[in-house]
Amino acid sequence: MVVLCAAITTKAGKPLLSRQFIEMSRMRVEGLLAAFPKLVNSPPPGSGSGGKQHTFVETDAVRYVYQPVEALYILLVTTRGSNIVEDLETLRLLSKVVPDVAGGLHESHINDSAFELLFSLDEVLSAGGHKEEASLSTIRTSLAMESHEEKMHMMLKESKEKAAREEMQKKAKEIQDRNMKAMKDNFMNNGMSALNQQGQGGAGGMSGFGGGGGGGAGGMGGLDQQFGMGGNGVDPYGQSPYMAQAEPEQEPAPRVATKGMKLVMGGAKKKDSMLAAMAAEDNLAPLSIKKKKASSASAAAAASVAPSTPVSIVAEEKVTVALNREGAVEQSDIKGTLSLVANTPEGADVHVVVNKDILKGLGAGWTFATHPKVSKPSYEKQGLLKLKASGPGKGFPIGRPVGILRWGYSASDGAPITINCWPEEEGGNSINVNIEYELSRDMTLEDVDIMIPLGTTDAPDIQSIDGNYKHNPRDGVMLWHFDRIDQKNSSGSLEFTISGSDTDAFFPISVSFSSKNLLCPVDVRGVTSGESGAQVGYAVSKMVVPESYRCA
Repeated sequence: MVVLCAAITTKAGKPLLSRQFIEMSRMRVEGLLAAFPKLVNSPPPGSGSGGKQHTFVETDAVRYVYQPVEALYILLVTTRGSNIVEDLETLRLLSKVVPDVAGGLHESHINDSAFELLFSLDEVLSAGGHKEEASLSTIRTSLAMESHEEKMHMMLKESKEKAAREEMQKKAKEIQDRNMKAMKDNFMNNGMSALNQQGQGGAGGMSGFGGGGGGGAGGMGGLDQQFGMGGNGVDPYGQSPYMAQAEPEQEPAPRVATKGMKLVMGGAKKKDSMLAAMAAEDNLAPLSIKKKKASSASAAAAASVAPSTPVSIVAEEKVTVALNREGAVEQSDIKGTLSLVANTPEGADVHVVVNKDILKGLGAGWTFATHPKVSKPSYEKQGLLKLKASGPGKGFPIGRPVGILRWGYSASDGAPITINCWPEEEGGNSINVNIEYELSRDMTLEDVDIMIPLGTTDAPDIQSIDGNYKHNPRDGVMLWHFDRIDQKNSSGSLEFTISGSDTDAFFPISVSFSSKNLLCPVDVRGVTSGESGAQVGYAVSKMVVPESYRCA
């Protein structure tokens, strides 16, 4: 089969969307689409008389295979030699894909979802106009473009950001306490220093007691008498802790001493006002504040990027399970990876110890493999994961995850949860559906979503349910949701009725979840430095996600 182009038009012949699969000019495509409504209304002889009961019409050069859906036509333009049976199968698939992607069959829905429809057409037909082996569920998966690697990266990123925020808050508290203490010390020291300078100014700015003016000396003598000190050469304004407390308790001093003190205090106020004016004029105080703020900001920024531990270890398992409609496990594969991320140079040269003794006793079915650069004898004998080469520049890369151990398991008991679905026709265009789940392993599943296709946009009539549900009329899907499934709710059921007659429409059922309980009992017992053998701090995160989990 060779499809020249696929298009969606209105009943009046207005093209809404077209995708060509072989090299053609735009004028030719527009000409083919413009001729289509005329051929449908009055088909040429030999192409199916009447035209309305047929889904194709031919010309001398091409064949139009179409299907009317409400007010639109879904159209394939093919060569005359194309296999019409395959063309009709492709057309039926497109008639399901278009309303599923666009959310409706009106002109506004097509215009709003034009790019998504083009991507879905590319999933159905390849370049050259050949049909791909695709179904509605695989097309949905391709358009969703989910990535488990991206989820793993985001988990690592969130873990580092959380640790960085905690470290930042701790450092910010330390900086705040240190600044408050420095402010108090600075205030006390500045006050004492100013008082010393004032006293020395009252003495005529003398460098010693041997010179200077008499008036200043008289003031000094009065102050000596006020504090009970003599002229023995001792500085009366030394760093005595009792000086500030003794001043208000003294008896009234002689007049000369009082004048001297008043002159000193007046000089202090004048000096303080002059210093404040000079600081404001030269912007000295704001500069000091900015420096402190800049220092605090740089310290906070350094704390935000600082890792919580030198080493981060991530143990991830991807589960692939295929169930039949009776709930029996037809396929179950577990693929796990132990990845190491060196956050600092200290974490680049480390040895990781795992519970090799327990892994040996798992029995047949489990396989383990180390990275080619990891010493296999050390792992086999001691459960020690270390690089074969050691030394400067030969450790683990900093900031990039490296898989150091992989494991796999294929057996029917590897499925953590099983699904059993029983749709039964009740007559009168109604179907009764019973679905059960059962937790088959001792683990905790979180954010469990069981996606049930309904084959219709009608809402289901819920008879009984464990957990919660949500109906998506656009996709014709019902979501059966549990925040948590563990031994307390290890089994549950859902019963509903819905209009329809096709019991196959409820398959395949897909399951998604997350868990921190690994199916493989691998555990990290310690991380040591490769150079000194000392313990190195590390953080371990575990994650189990389904790569494909379906009941069909």
